[in-house]
Amino acid sequence: MAHHANEDARGSPGNFTMMQYFEWYCPSGGVHWKKYADDVEHLSDIGITACWLPPPTKGSSPEGTGYDIYDLYDLGEFDQKGNKATKWGSKEELLEAIKKAKENGIISYIDAVLNHKAGADEKEECLATMVDENDRTKTVGEMHNIEAWTKFTFPGRGDKHSPMKWNYNHFTGVDYDAKTETTAIFKIQGDGKDWADDVDDENGSYDYLMFVIDHAHPEVEADLFKWGDWVLKETGAYGFRFDAVKHISRKFIEKFVKHIRESEGGKAKAFCVGEFWHDSVDALVEYVEGLGTQFSCFDSCLQDNFHSAGEAREGYDLRQIFDNTLLQRRPVDAVTLVDNHDTQVGQSLQRWVSSAFKPLAYALILLRVDGYPCVFYGDLYGTGGDNPQKPVSQLEDIIRARKLFAYGELRDYWDHPNCVAWLRTGDEEHDGCVVVICNGKEDGSKKIEVGKEHAGEKWTDCMGWHQGEITIDEEGWAEFFSPPESISIWTKTDARGREEYKKD
Repeated sequence: MAHHANEDARGSPGNFTMMQYFEWYCPSGGVHWKKYADDVEHLSDIGITACWLPPPTKGSSPEGTGYDIYDLYDLGEFDQKGNKATKWGSKEELLEAIKKAKENGIISYIDAVLNHKAGADEKEECLATMVDENDRTKTVGEMHNIEAWTKFTFPGRGDKHSPMKWNYNHFTGVDYDAKTETTAIFKIQGDGKDWADDVDDENGSYDYLMFVIDHAHPEVEADLFKWGDWVLKETGAYGFRFDAVKHISRKFIEKFVKHIRESEGGKAKAFCVGEFWHDSVDALVEYVEGLGTQFSCFDSCLQDNFHSAGEAREGYDLRQIFDNTLLQRRPVDAVTLVDNHDTQVGQSLQRWVSSAFKPLAYALILLRVDGYPCVFYGDLYGTGGDNPQKPVSQLEDIIRARKLFAYGELRDYWDHPNCVAWLRTGDEEHDGCVVVICNGKEDGSKKIEVGKEHAGEKWTDCMGWHQGEITIDEEGWAEFFSPPESISIWTKTDARGREEYKKD
């Protein structure tokens, strides 16, 4: 579905590259959509073809990122929760940025936060039972009335876009009883109401994360389906990144995806990827295979391997980097990444890949064949927060190499624990490349056959990290090099597109 969405927007095939266009500590004040609009021409130039945007929907406060979702139908259009615009900007600025991105060959994906709602307008009484935080299938005490913040009336929006008002019947659980000022997990009671039985089984049932929606309720399902159609049409986006799918009914996700691809108001070629953060590749494979429709997941297992490799440095065997990953098992469904807003420093799932290994990791996701790579905003521009991180050196050049050279057959030279390489043979429109990566303390080298048709050609590292020039011998072989704990991307000196590099 990724190539369908990209080709539909760009009108031609090519190497498609997604970018997560935000990090957790991006500035507030409504400047982000303007930055996106200003940036798309540059992003297109280096080879970005799609951007996953932060949740554009109104959060529970002016600083809310959208993951504290209040109103799905408010894209910065209504004066609610202390402001008209969202943290990221106004609806008009969002629509203009998505339009400008499309004009520059970049499609946009909406971050869909469908697991929960926050910032209710009123509290109301409902029957509930406290459950064990570590096993939500076990009750603690008797069923009783609590006061829950579950009433959403959207006074600033009224009935525009959707007349639905939310109440406790539309939720399965809350974590606070205002009547007794008790913080705990309460399972809301009602006819046929229960935790979803097709979610991750951590904590007995991981249906409850926070402010959890009852996706089995017909009014909920109908309104969320309506929103899916509406937001794609309203914004011109081409698909969704789904937040926290391990906590959402699998049946609901399957029905939602099928609906938006089949309905008159939806998008047949919509790309859909879920955040299913799990260290077990079996769990990821079981999820994507069980949905009954094509669906991608971020390869959290590969990201874990990158983190482990960065920590172990030369002690990590690079030949094992793809072991037990979604990319290895289901490459067509794997969205590959190095880091994101959840793994960055200071976040709950912090698993930051070391700066020394990041160029290697990006070469592994950007310059090979399989997977749909996702570049992190924080790696391209740096991150903020109490412990800011610097951008990855020359990441733009690695992305550009994907756009220009990473085509054709892949031939691996995967025969050393600390130095591996591969050849991309190129195609009719692109010259190929040789990539060498090394996690050892000394220079790495690899003798590679590029073909007799290249005899006599001069090749250099387009990154400029390994100085010097090599000549392909009459049999089509040459020895290629990489600096220690680094990469090199070799192409012939007159390869098509080399002029886009400022230095050789």
